[in-house]
Amino acid sequence: MTKHNTLVSAEKNSICNTYGRYPVNVSKAKGSRLWDLDGKEYIDLLSGISVANIGHCRDDLADIMAEQARKLVQVSNLFYQEEQVELAEKLLATCGADRVFFANSGAEANEAAIKLARRYMRTIKERDAYEIITLNGSFHGRTLATLTATGQTGPIKDGFAPLPEGFKYVPAGDVDALKSAISEKTAAVMIEMVQGEGGIKPLPEAYVKAVSELVADNDILLIVDEVQSGLCRTGKWWAHQHYGITPHIFTSAKALANGLPMAAMLATEEIAKGFTPGSHATTFGGGALVSKVASKVIDIMTEEKLDERAAELGEFFKNEARKLQDKFPGKIKSVRGLGLMLGIELEFDGSEIFAALREQGFILNLTKGTILRLLPALNIDREDLVAFLNALDGLLAKQA
Repeated sequence: MTKHNTLVSAEKNSICNTYGRYPVNVSKAKGSRLWDLDGKEYIDLLSGISVANIGHCRDDLADIMAEQARKLVQVSNLFYQEEQVELAEKLLATCGADRVFFANSGAEANEAAIKLARRYMRTIKERDAYEIITLNGSFHGRTLATLTATGQTGPIKDGFAPLPEGFKYVPAGDVDALKSAISEKTAAVMIEMVQGEGGIKPLPEAYVKAVSELVADNDILLIVDEVQSGLCRTGKWWAHQHYGITPHIFTSAKALANGLPMAAMLATEEIAKGFTPGSHATTFGGGALVSKVASKVIDIMTEEKLDERAAELGEFFKNEARKLQDKFPGKIKSVRGLGLMLGIELEFDGSEIFAALREQGFILNLTKGTILRLLPALNIDREDLVAFLNALDGLLAKQA
C-alpha cells in the first residue's frame, strides 16, 4: 500500500466524513510550492483558499511565532494586551473603519457582524429591526446563522432545519428586488464585493452604488464580507475600496495571520456602540501569538506593496487568459475577477481539465463544475502563472 493510500485508509477510521478531498496529500509547503509524501511537487494556485496570501512557511513569520510563543500565547480577553492594539491600529490604517473585534474564523467574524447589526438597531436606534438581506450565490460561513445567511441551497443547509429566522435573499444585481425586500424589520444588507464560492463574480459598480444609496435612504446598515477578498487579494487592501464605499461593518479572516486561525470584524465608531461589555466575546480571538503574526503579515503586505502587485499580476493573467478565449472559441465562456481573485469559466464540464491540471502539478479549485478558480499567493512568480496558462492551452487544444 502506498503512503497516500495508507493515509486515506487511516483517515476513514478517525475523521468525520465532511470533506470531498482532492486525491492529493500534502506533507510540506514553501512559498507557492506544495509537496506530497512521495515528493511530487505542485504549484499552489489556491493558497489554502486565499489564506497563505504571502506564501507558505515563511521564515520571518516562523521567527515571529517562535519568539512570541516564548513570551505570551493566550490569556483570554480579560486582560489588556499590546499585541492586540498594535494589530488593530495597523488594520484600521488600511480602511475607513474605527473599531475592531477579533475572532477566530470568517464564520465567526460574520456572526459578529450580524449580531452587531441587530444589537445596534435595537439598543442604539431603538428599532425592532433584525432582518439581514443577502444575495443569491453568496457564501458567509457554516455556523447556523451564517449558513442561513448564505444565499445557496444544497448540502450546506440540508438536514439542519429549523434554521434561524431573520434572513432574506435577493438576486445579485437586481436593484428592484432589493428595494422590495427592505422593510421596517430590515437591519442590514450583507454582500460580498466578489462572490468567491459563487464563482468569482464581482458585483457591478452601478449595482453597488444603488445598494449604498438604498441603505442610506432606509437608514439601515451595509455589511461587506471580505473574508476571501480582503487583505490585498483584489488589488486593493479591501475589495470595497474598488467601489468607493465605506461599509458600516466589514469582515476579514483567511489571510489575516497567513494560516493561523484569525479573523476580524471592523466597524465605524458609531455602529460599534452596539456592543458593550458582555454583549459579545470569544476566548481565543485576538490572542497574543496570532495577533503578533497578523501584525507582521500587515507589515509585509505594506512593505512589498502586495495590493499593487496583485492588481498588476491579475491584469496580466486576465489578458493572457483572454488570448486563450480567443484562440479556442466556444471553450472559454469568460475570464473574470479582481486582482488575483480569478475565475476562468469553461463552456463545458471542467472535471477532466481540472484533474489533468492537478496531474500536471497545478493546485486550484473547480467551482460550480465549470469555473476554474485561482487564488494564488500575492507574491507568486509570474512564471508560475505562465506555466499554468501554457498547461491549460495544451489541454484545451486536445478537447474535441
